Amino acid sequence: MRVRLPPSAPMISVTELRAGRAFQIDGIPYQVIEYKHTKMGRGTANIKLKIKNLKSKIITEKTFISGARVQEITTIKRKLQYLYQDKDDFYFMDPRTYEQFSLAKPIMEGKEKFLKEGEEVKILFWEDKPLTVELPSSLVFEVVSTSPGIKGDSVTASFKPATLDNGLVVRVPLFVNVGDKIKVDTRTGEYLERVGGVGVAHRKF
Repeated sequence: MRVRLPPSAPMISVTELRAGRAFQIDGIPYQVIEYKHTKMGRGTANIKLKIKNLKSKIITEKTFISGARVQEITTIKRKLQYLYQDKDDFYFMDPRTYEQFSLAKPIMEGKEKFLKEGEEVKILFWEDKPLTVELPSSLVFEVVSTSPGIKGDSVTASFKPATLDNGLVVRVPLFVNVGDKIKVDTRTGEYLERVGGVGVAHRKF
């Protein structure tokens, strides 16, 4: 059964939607992943969207006519600090207010493998409910276990497994040693480069 929106519900044109923006259809929140405006001729156009259901996490594609309207929703991104995991829940704290939140494992969508105690991440909220977690595009970790590096071999295409300081295992070049700091792509889980300095996150939100 189709849900009727109250007359006062804020509506926006689908032409205003862009990647990252959230909206609602029949009480279900979605977030735009990709937006494409397609001209059909004689003044008509279609809006093709790749959207993510923020409840089920399912990604689908949907096409609207350019005059269509959807219900706007207000989402808030909050920067929270990761504390710990308890069974299938992950706990975060607002470092300003000390308010704590728990997120179920399905909400994490596999991103929990990149978490480190004390690390800050962005979490999208809607109506005070956490919907999804946004990590920096890359993070820096310390190598705590791997086979000895090969001195002078900085251009080899060969790789070996390495365990990082949060337990994550990635493939690294042969020249990487225990104690090295390496940057890891949080979208693919792949090694990017060896870095110097203190192993803190390179935040590129």
